[in-house]
Amino acid sequence: MIMVRIYVVDNGGQWTHREWRTLRDLDIDTKIVPNTTPFKEISAERVDGLVLSGGAPRVGLQKELGNCREYLEKADFPILGICAGHQFIAQFFGGETKPSKIPEFGKIELTLVKEDNALFKGVAKKSIVWESHNDEVTVLPKDFEVLGKSENCEIQAMHHKEKPVYGLQFHPEVEHTEYGELIFKNFIEICEK
Repeated sequence: MIMVRIYVVDNGGQWTHREWRTLRDLDIDTKIVPNTTPFKEISAERVDGLVLSGGAPRVGLQKELGNCREYLEKADFPILGICAGHQFIAQFFGGETKPSKIPEFGKIELTLVKEDNALFKGVAKKSIVWESHNDEVTVLPKDFEVLGKSENCEIQAMHHKEKPVYGLQFHPEVEHTEYGELIFKNFIEICEK
C-alpha cells in the first residue's frame, strides 16, 4: 500500500497543528514545514499535496506569504489553502483580498453553491463551519469557480477550473466545522489520483 504524503505549510496560523493532526489521524504521512522552505526541498520528498495554513499575516496588505508563491508556481500536485492560504491563492491567480465589511468569527452557516465538486463530496448543502478572519477574497480569480458562500462572505470556498487548487475561507480542521474531517478525506482522495 502506497501512503499519501501531504505536508502542511505553516503560515503562522493558530490551528496549523490541528491541520497536521487531522491528516495524521487519517493515516497520512504528514509534517509541518515552515513557509520559508524552498520548493525543491518539498519536491525532493515526493509529496502528493500541500495544505497552505491560515496565519496572522494580512494577505491583502502584505501581498506575500513566505514561499507560497513558489509552491503555486511550481507544484504539479493538489494544493488546499485555508484562511490566509485561501486568500493568498486568490491574489496569486489575479483575484483580490481586502478587509471584510463584516469580519466573521465563530460558527457560521456555509451554503454550497456547487455541490458536485470532489472537495465537498458527501457534504450537506448547508452546514456549520468555523470562521476566524478579518480579510476575505473580494474578487474571484479568473479560471476559478465559487464552491461555497456564507451570509457575509460570497467566496467561502473556491476551486481552479483546470488545476487541483482549492481555497477555503473557513477552518475545516476545527471540531466545530461539521464536515471538516470529510473535507480532509476528500482532499486526500484528490491527492491520491
